Amino acid sequence: MSQATKVLFVQMKAFVAKEFHHVFRDRKSLLLLFGLPIAQILLFGFALSNEIKNTKIGVFNQASDSESLRLIERVEASQYFEVSEILKNAQEMEDIFRAGKAKLILIIPPGFGQDLVHADSPGADLQIIADGSDPNSAYTVTSYLQNIILDFQKGLNPAEIQQRDYGLVTELRMLYNPQLKGAPNFVPGVMSLVLLLICVMMTSISIVREKELGTMEILLVSPFEPLLVILSKAIPYLILSLINLTLILILSVFLLEMPIHGNLLLLFAVSTVYIITCLSLGLLISTVTQSQQAAMLISLMGMMLPTMLFTGFMFPIENMPLPLQIISHLVPARYYYIIVKAIMIKGLGIAAIWKETLVLAGMAMLLLLISWRNFKIRLE
Repeated sequence: MSQATKVLFVQMKAFVAKEFHHVFRDRKSLLLLFGLPIAQILLFGFALSNEIKNTKIGVFNQASDSESLRLIERVEASQYFEVSEILKNAQEMEDIFRAGKAKLILIIPPGFGQDLVHADSPGADLQIIADGSDPNSAYTVTSYLQNIILDFQKGLNPAEIQQRDYGLVTELRMLYNPQLKGAPNFVPGVMSLVLLLICVMMTSISIVREKELGTMEILLVSPFEPLLVILSKAIPYLILSLINLTLILILSVFLLEMPIHGNLLLLFAVSTVYIITCLSLGLLISTVTQSQQAAMLISLMGMMLPTMLFTGFMFPIENMPLPLQIISHLVPARYYYIIVKAIMIKGLGIAAIWKETLVLAGMAMLLLLISWRNFKIRLE
């Protein structure tokens, strides 16, 4: 290693250490850095989960035999349903729906148990009536109940049922998320959103703060190269973002019970590319703002809405108008969301995500180039 390289390394180390010192002495920055990921994971993982649990259901059991009682017990044992109403006649159904006492009603016809075991019967029919005022919720809870009934049918003792033709039965399987949990959808989205907001906001604010204090020009006229000054201010946030990523993954695995099926090293490597892209975007914002308030407004409000809209974890991009679909290709979080789902949920490798990774790498290089040129032109 040459003497000039050693001097450069020592200078870089000093600048990075100085930036770490500024971060750790600012309690607000620490709260934003490490409090935001925890809050987002808890919020999206529990409060805003798309899972529907403890749905109140009414049962109109006209059979009152052992098989119907076993089915009701199976429904009540599920975490998704709570049998709140036992109907005595069909006239009660409308009153129960109007009063909001139940979202579903399961109707078990007379002779249910006999129809299950007798070979000469056409089959055992069940009827599900749902409150359609909220179509999405009605579809979801109906699917839950249908799966429970299907599992009940599969669990019947073959010795109790004679050989018979039940007709054509369609079996529904949900790959990668058979229990329809919300975590596999929200965790990749939260990772994309949190890492982008933290990297962009903290980088842009830290550099704009130097401008407000009048110390940026002092740093840039020092023997240290201007580009290296800027990079040294971004390196601490790269390291802190990787720590945040580790924290998010730990919470996802142990708190939300979402295992990582793919290669963990690949996930960290691609996440590093995404973080560098976000840091480059923060550097670009710092070139066009002169105050911390403006940098925070652009970073927080200007980045949060596009990330939530155009990533795909809240609203399907395929359902958007074509102009919005085109705009979504400019959002780095869209590609990272696809990558995280492929690695964490599907367990895929680099062969499945190399295109998205190259796009992120290209964005990072382009944003770094534009940021460097803007800094150089503005301060000359």
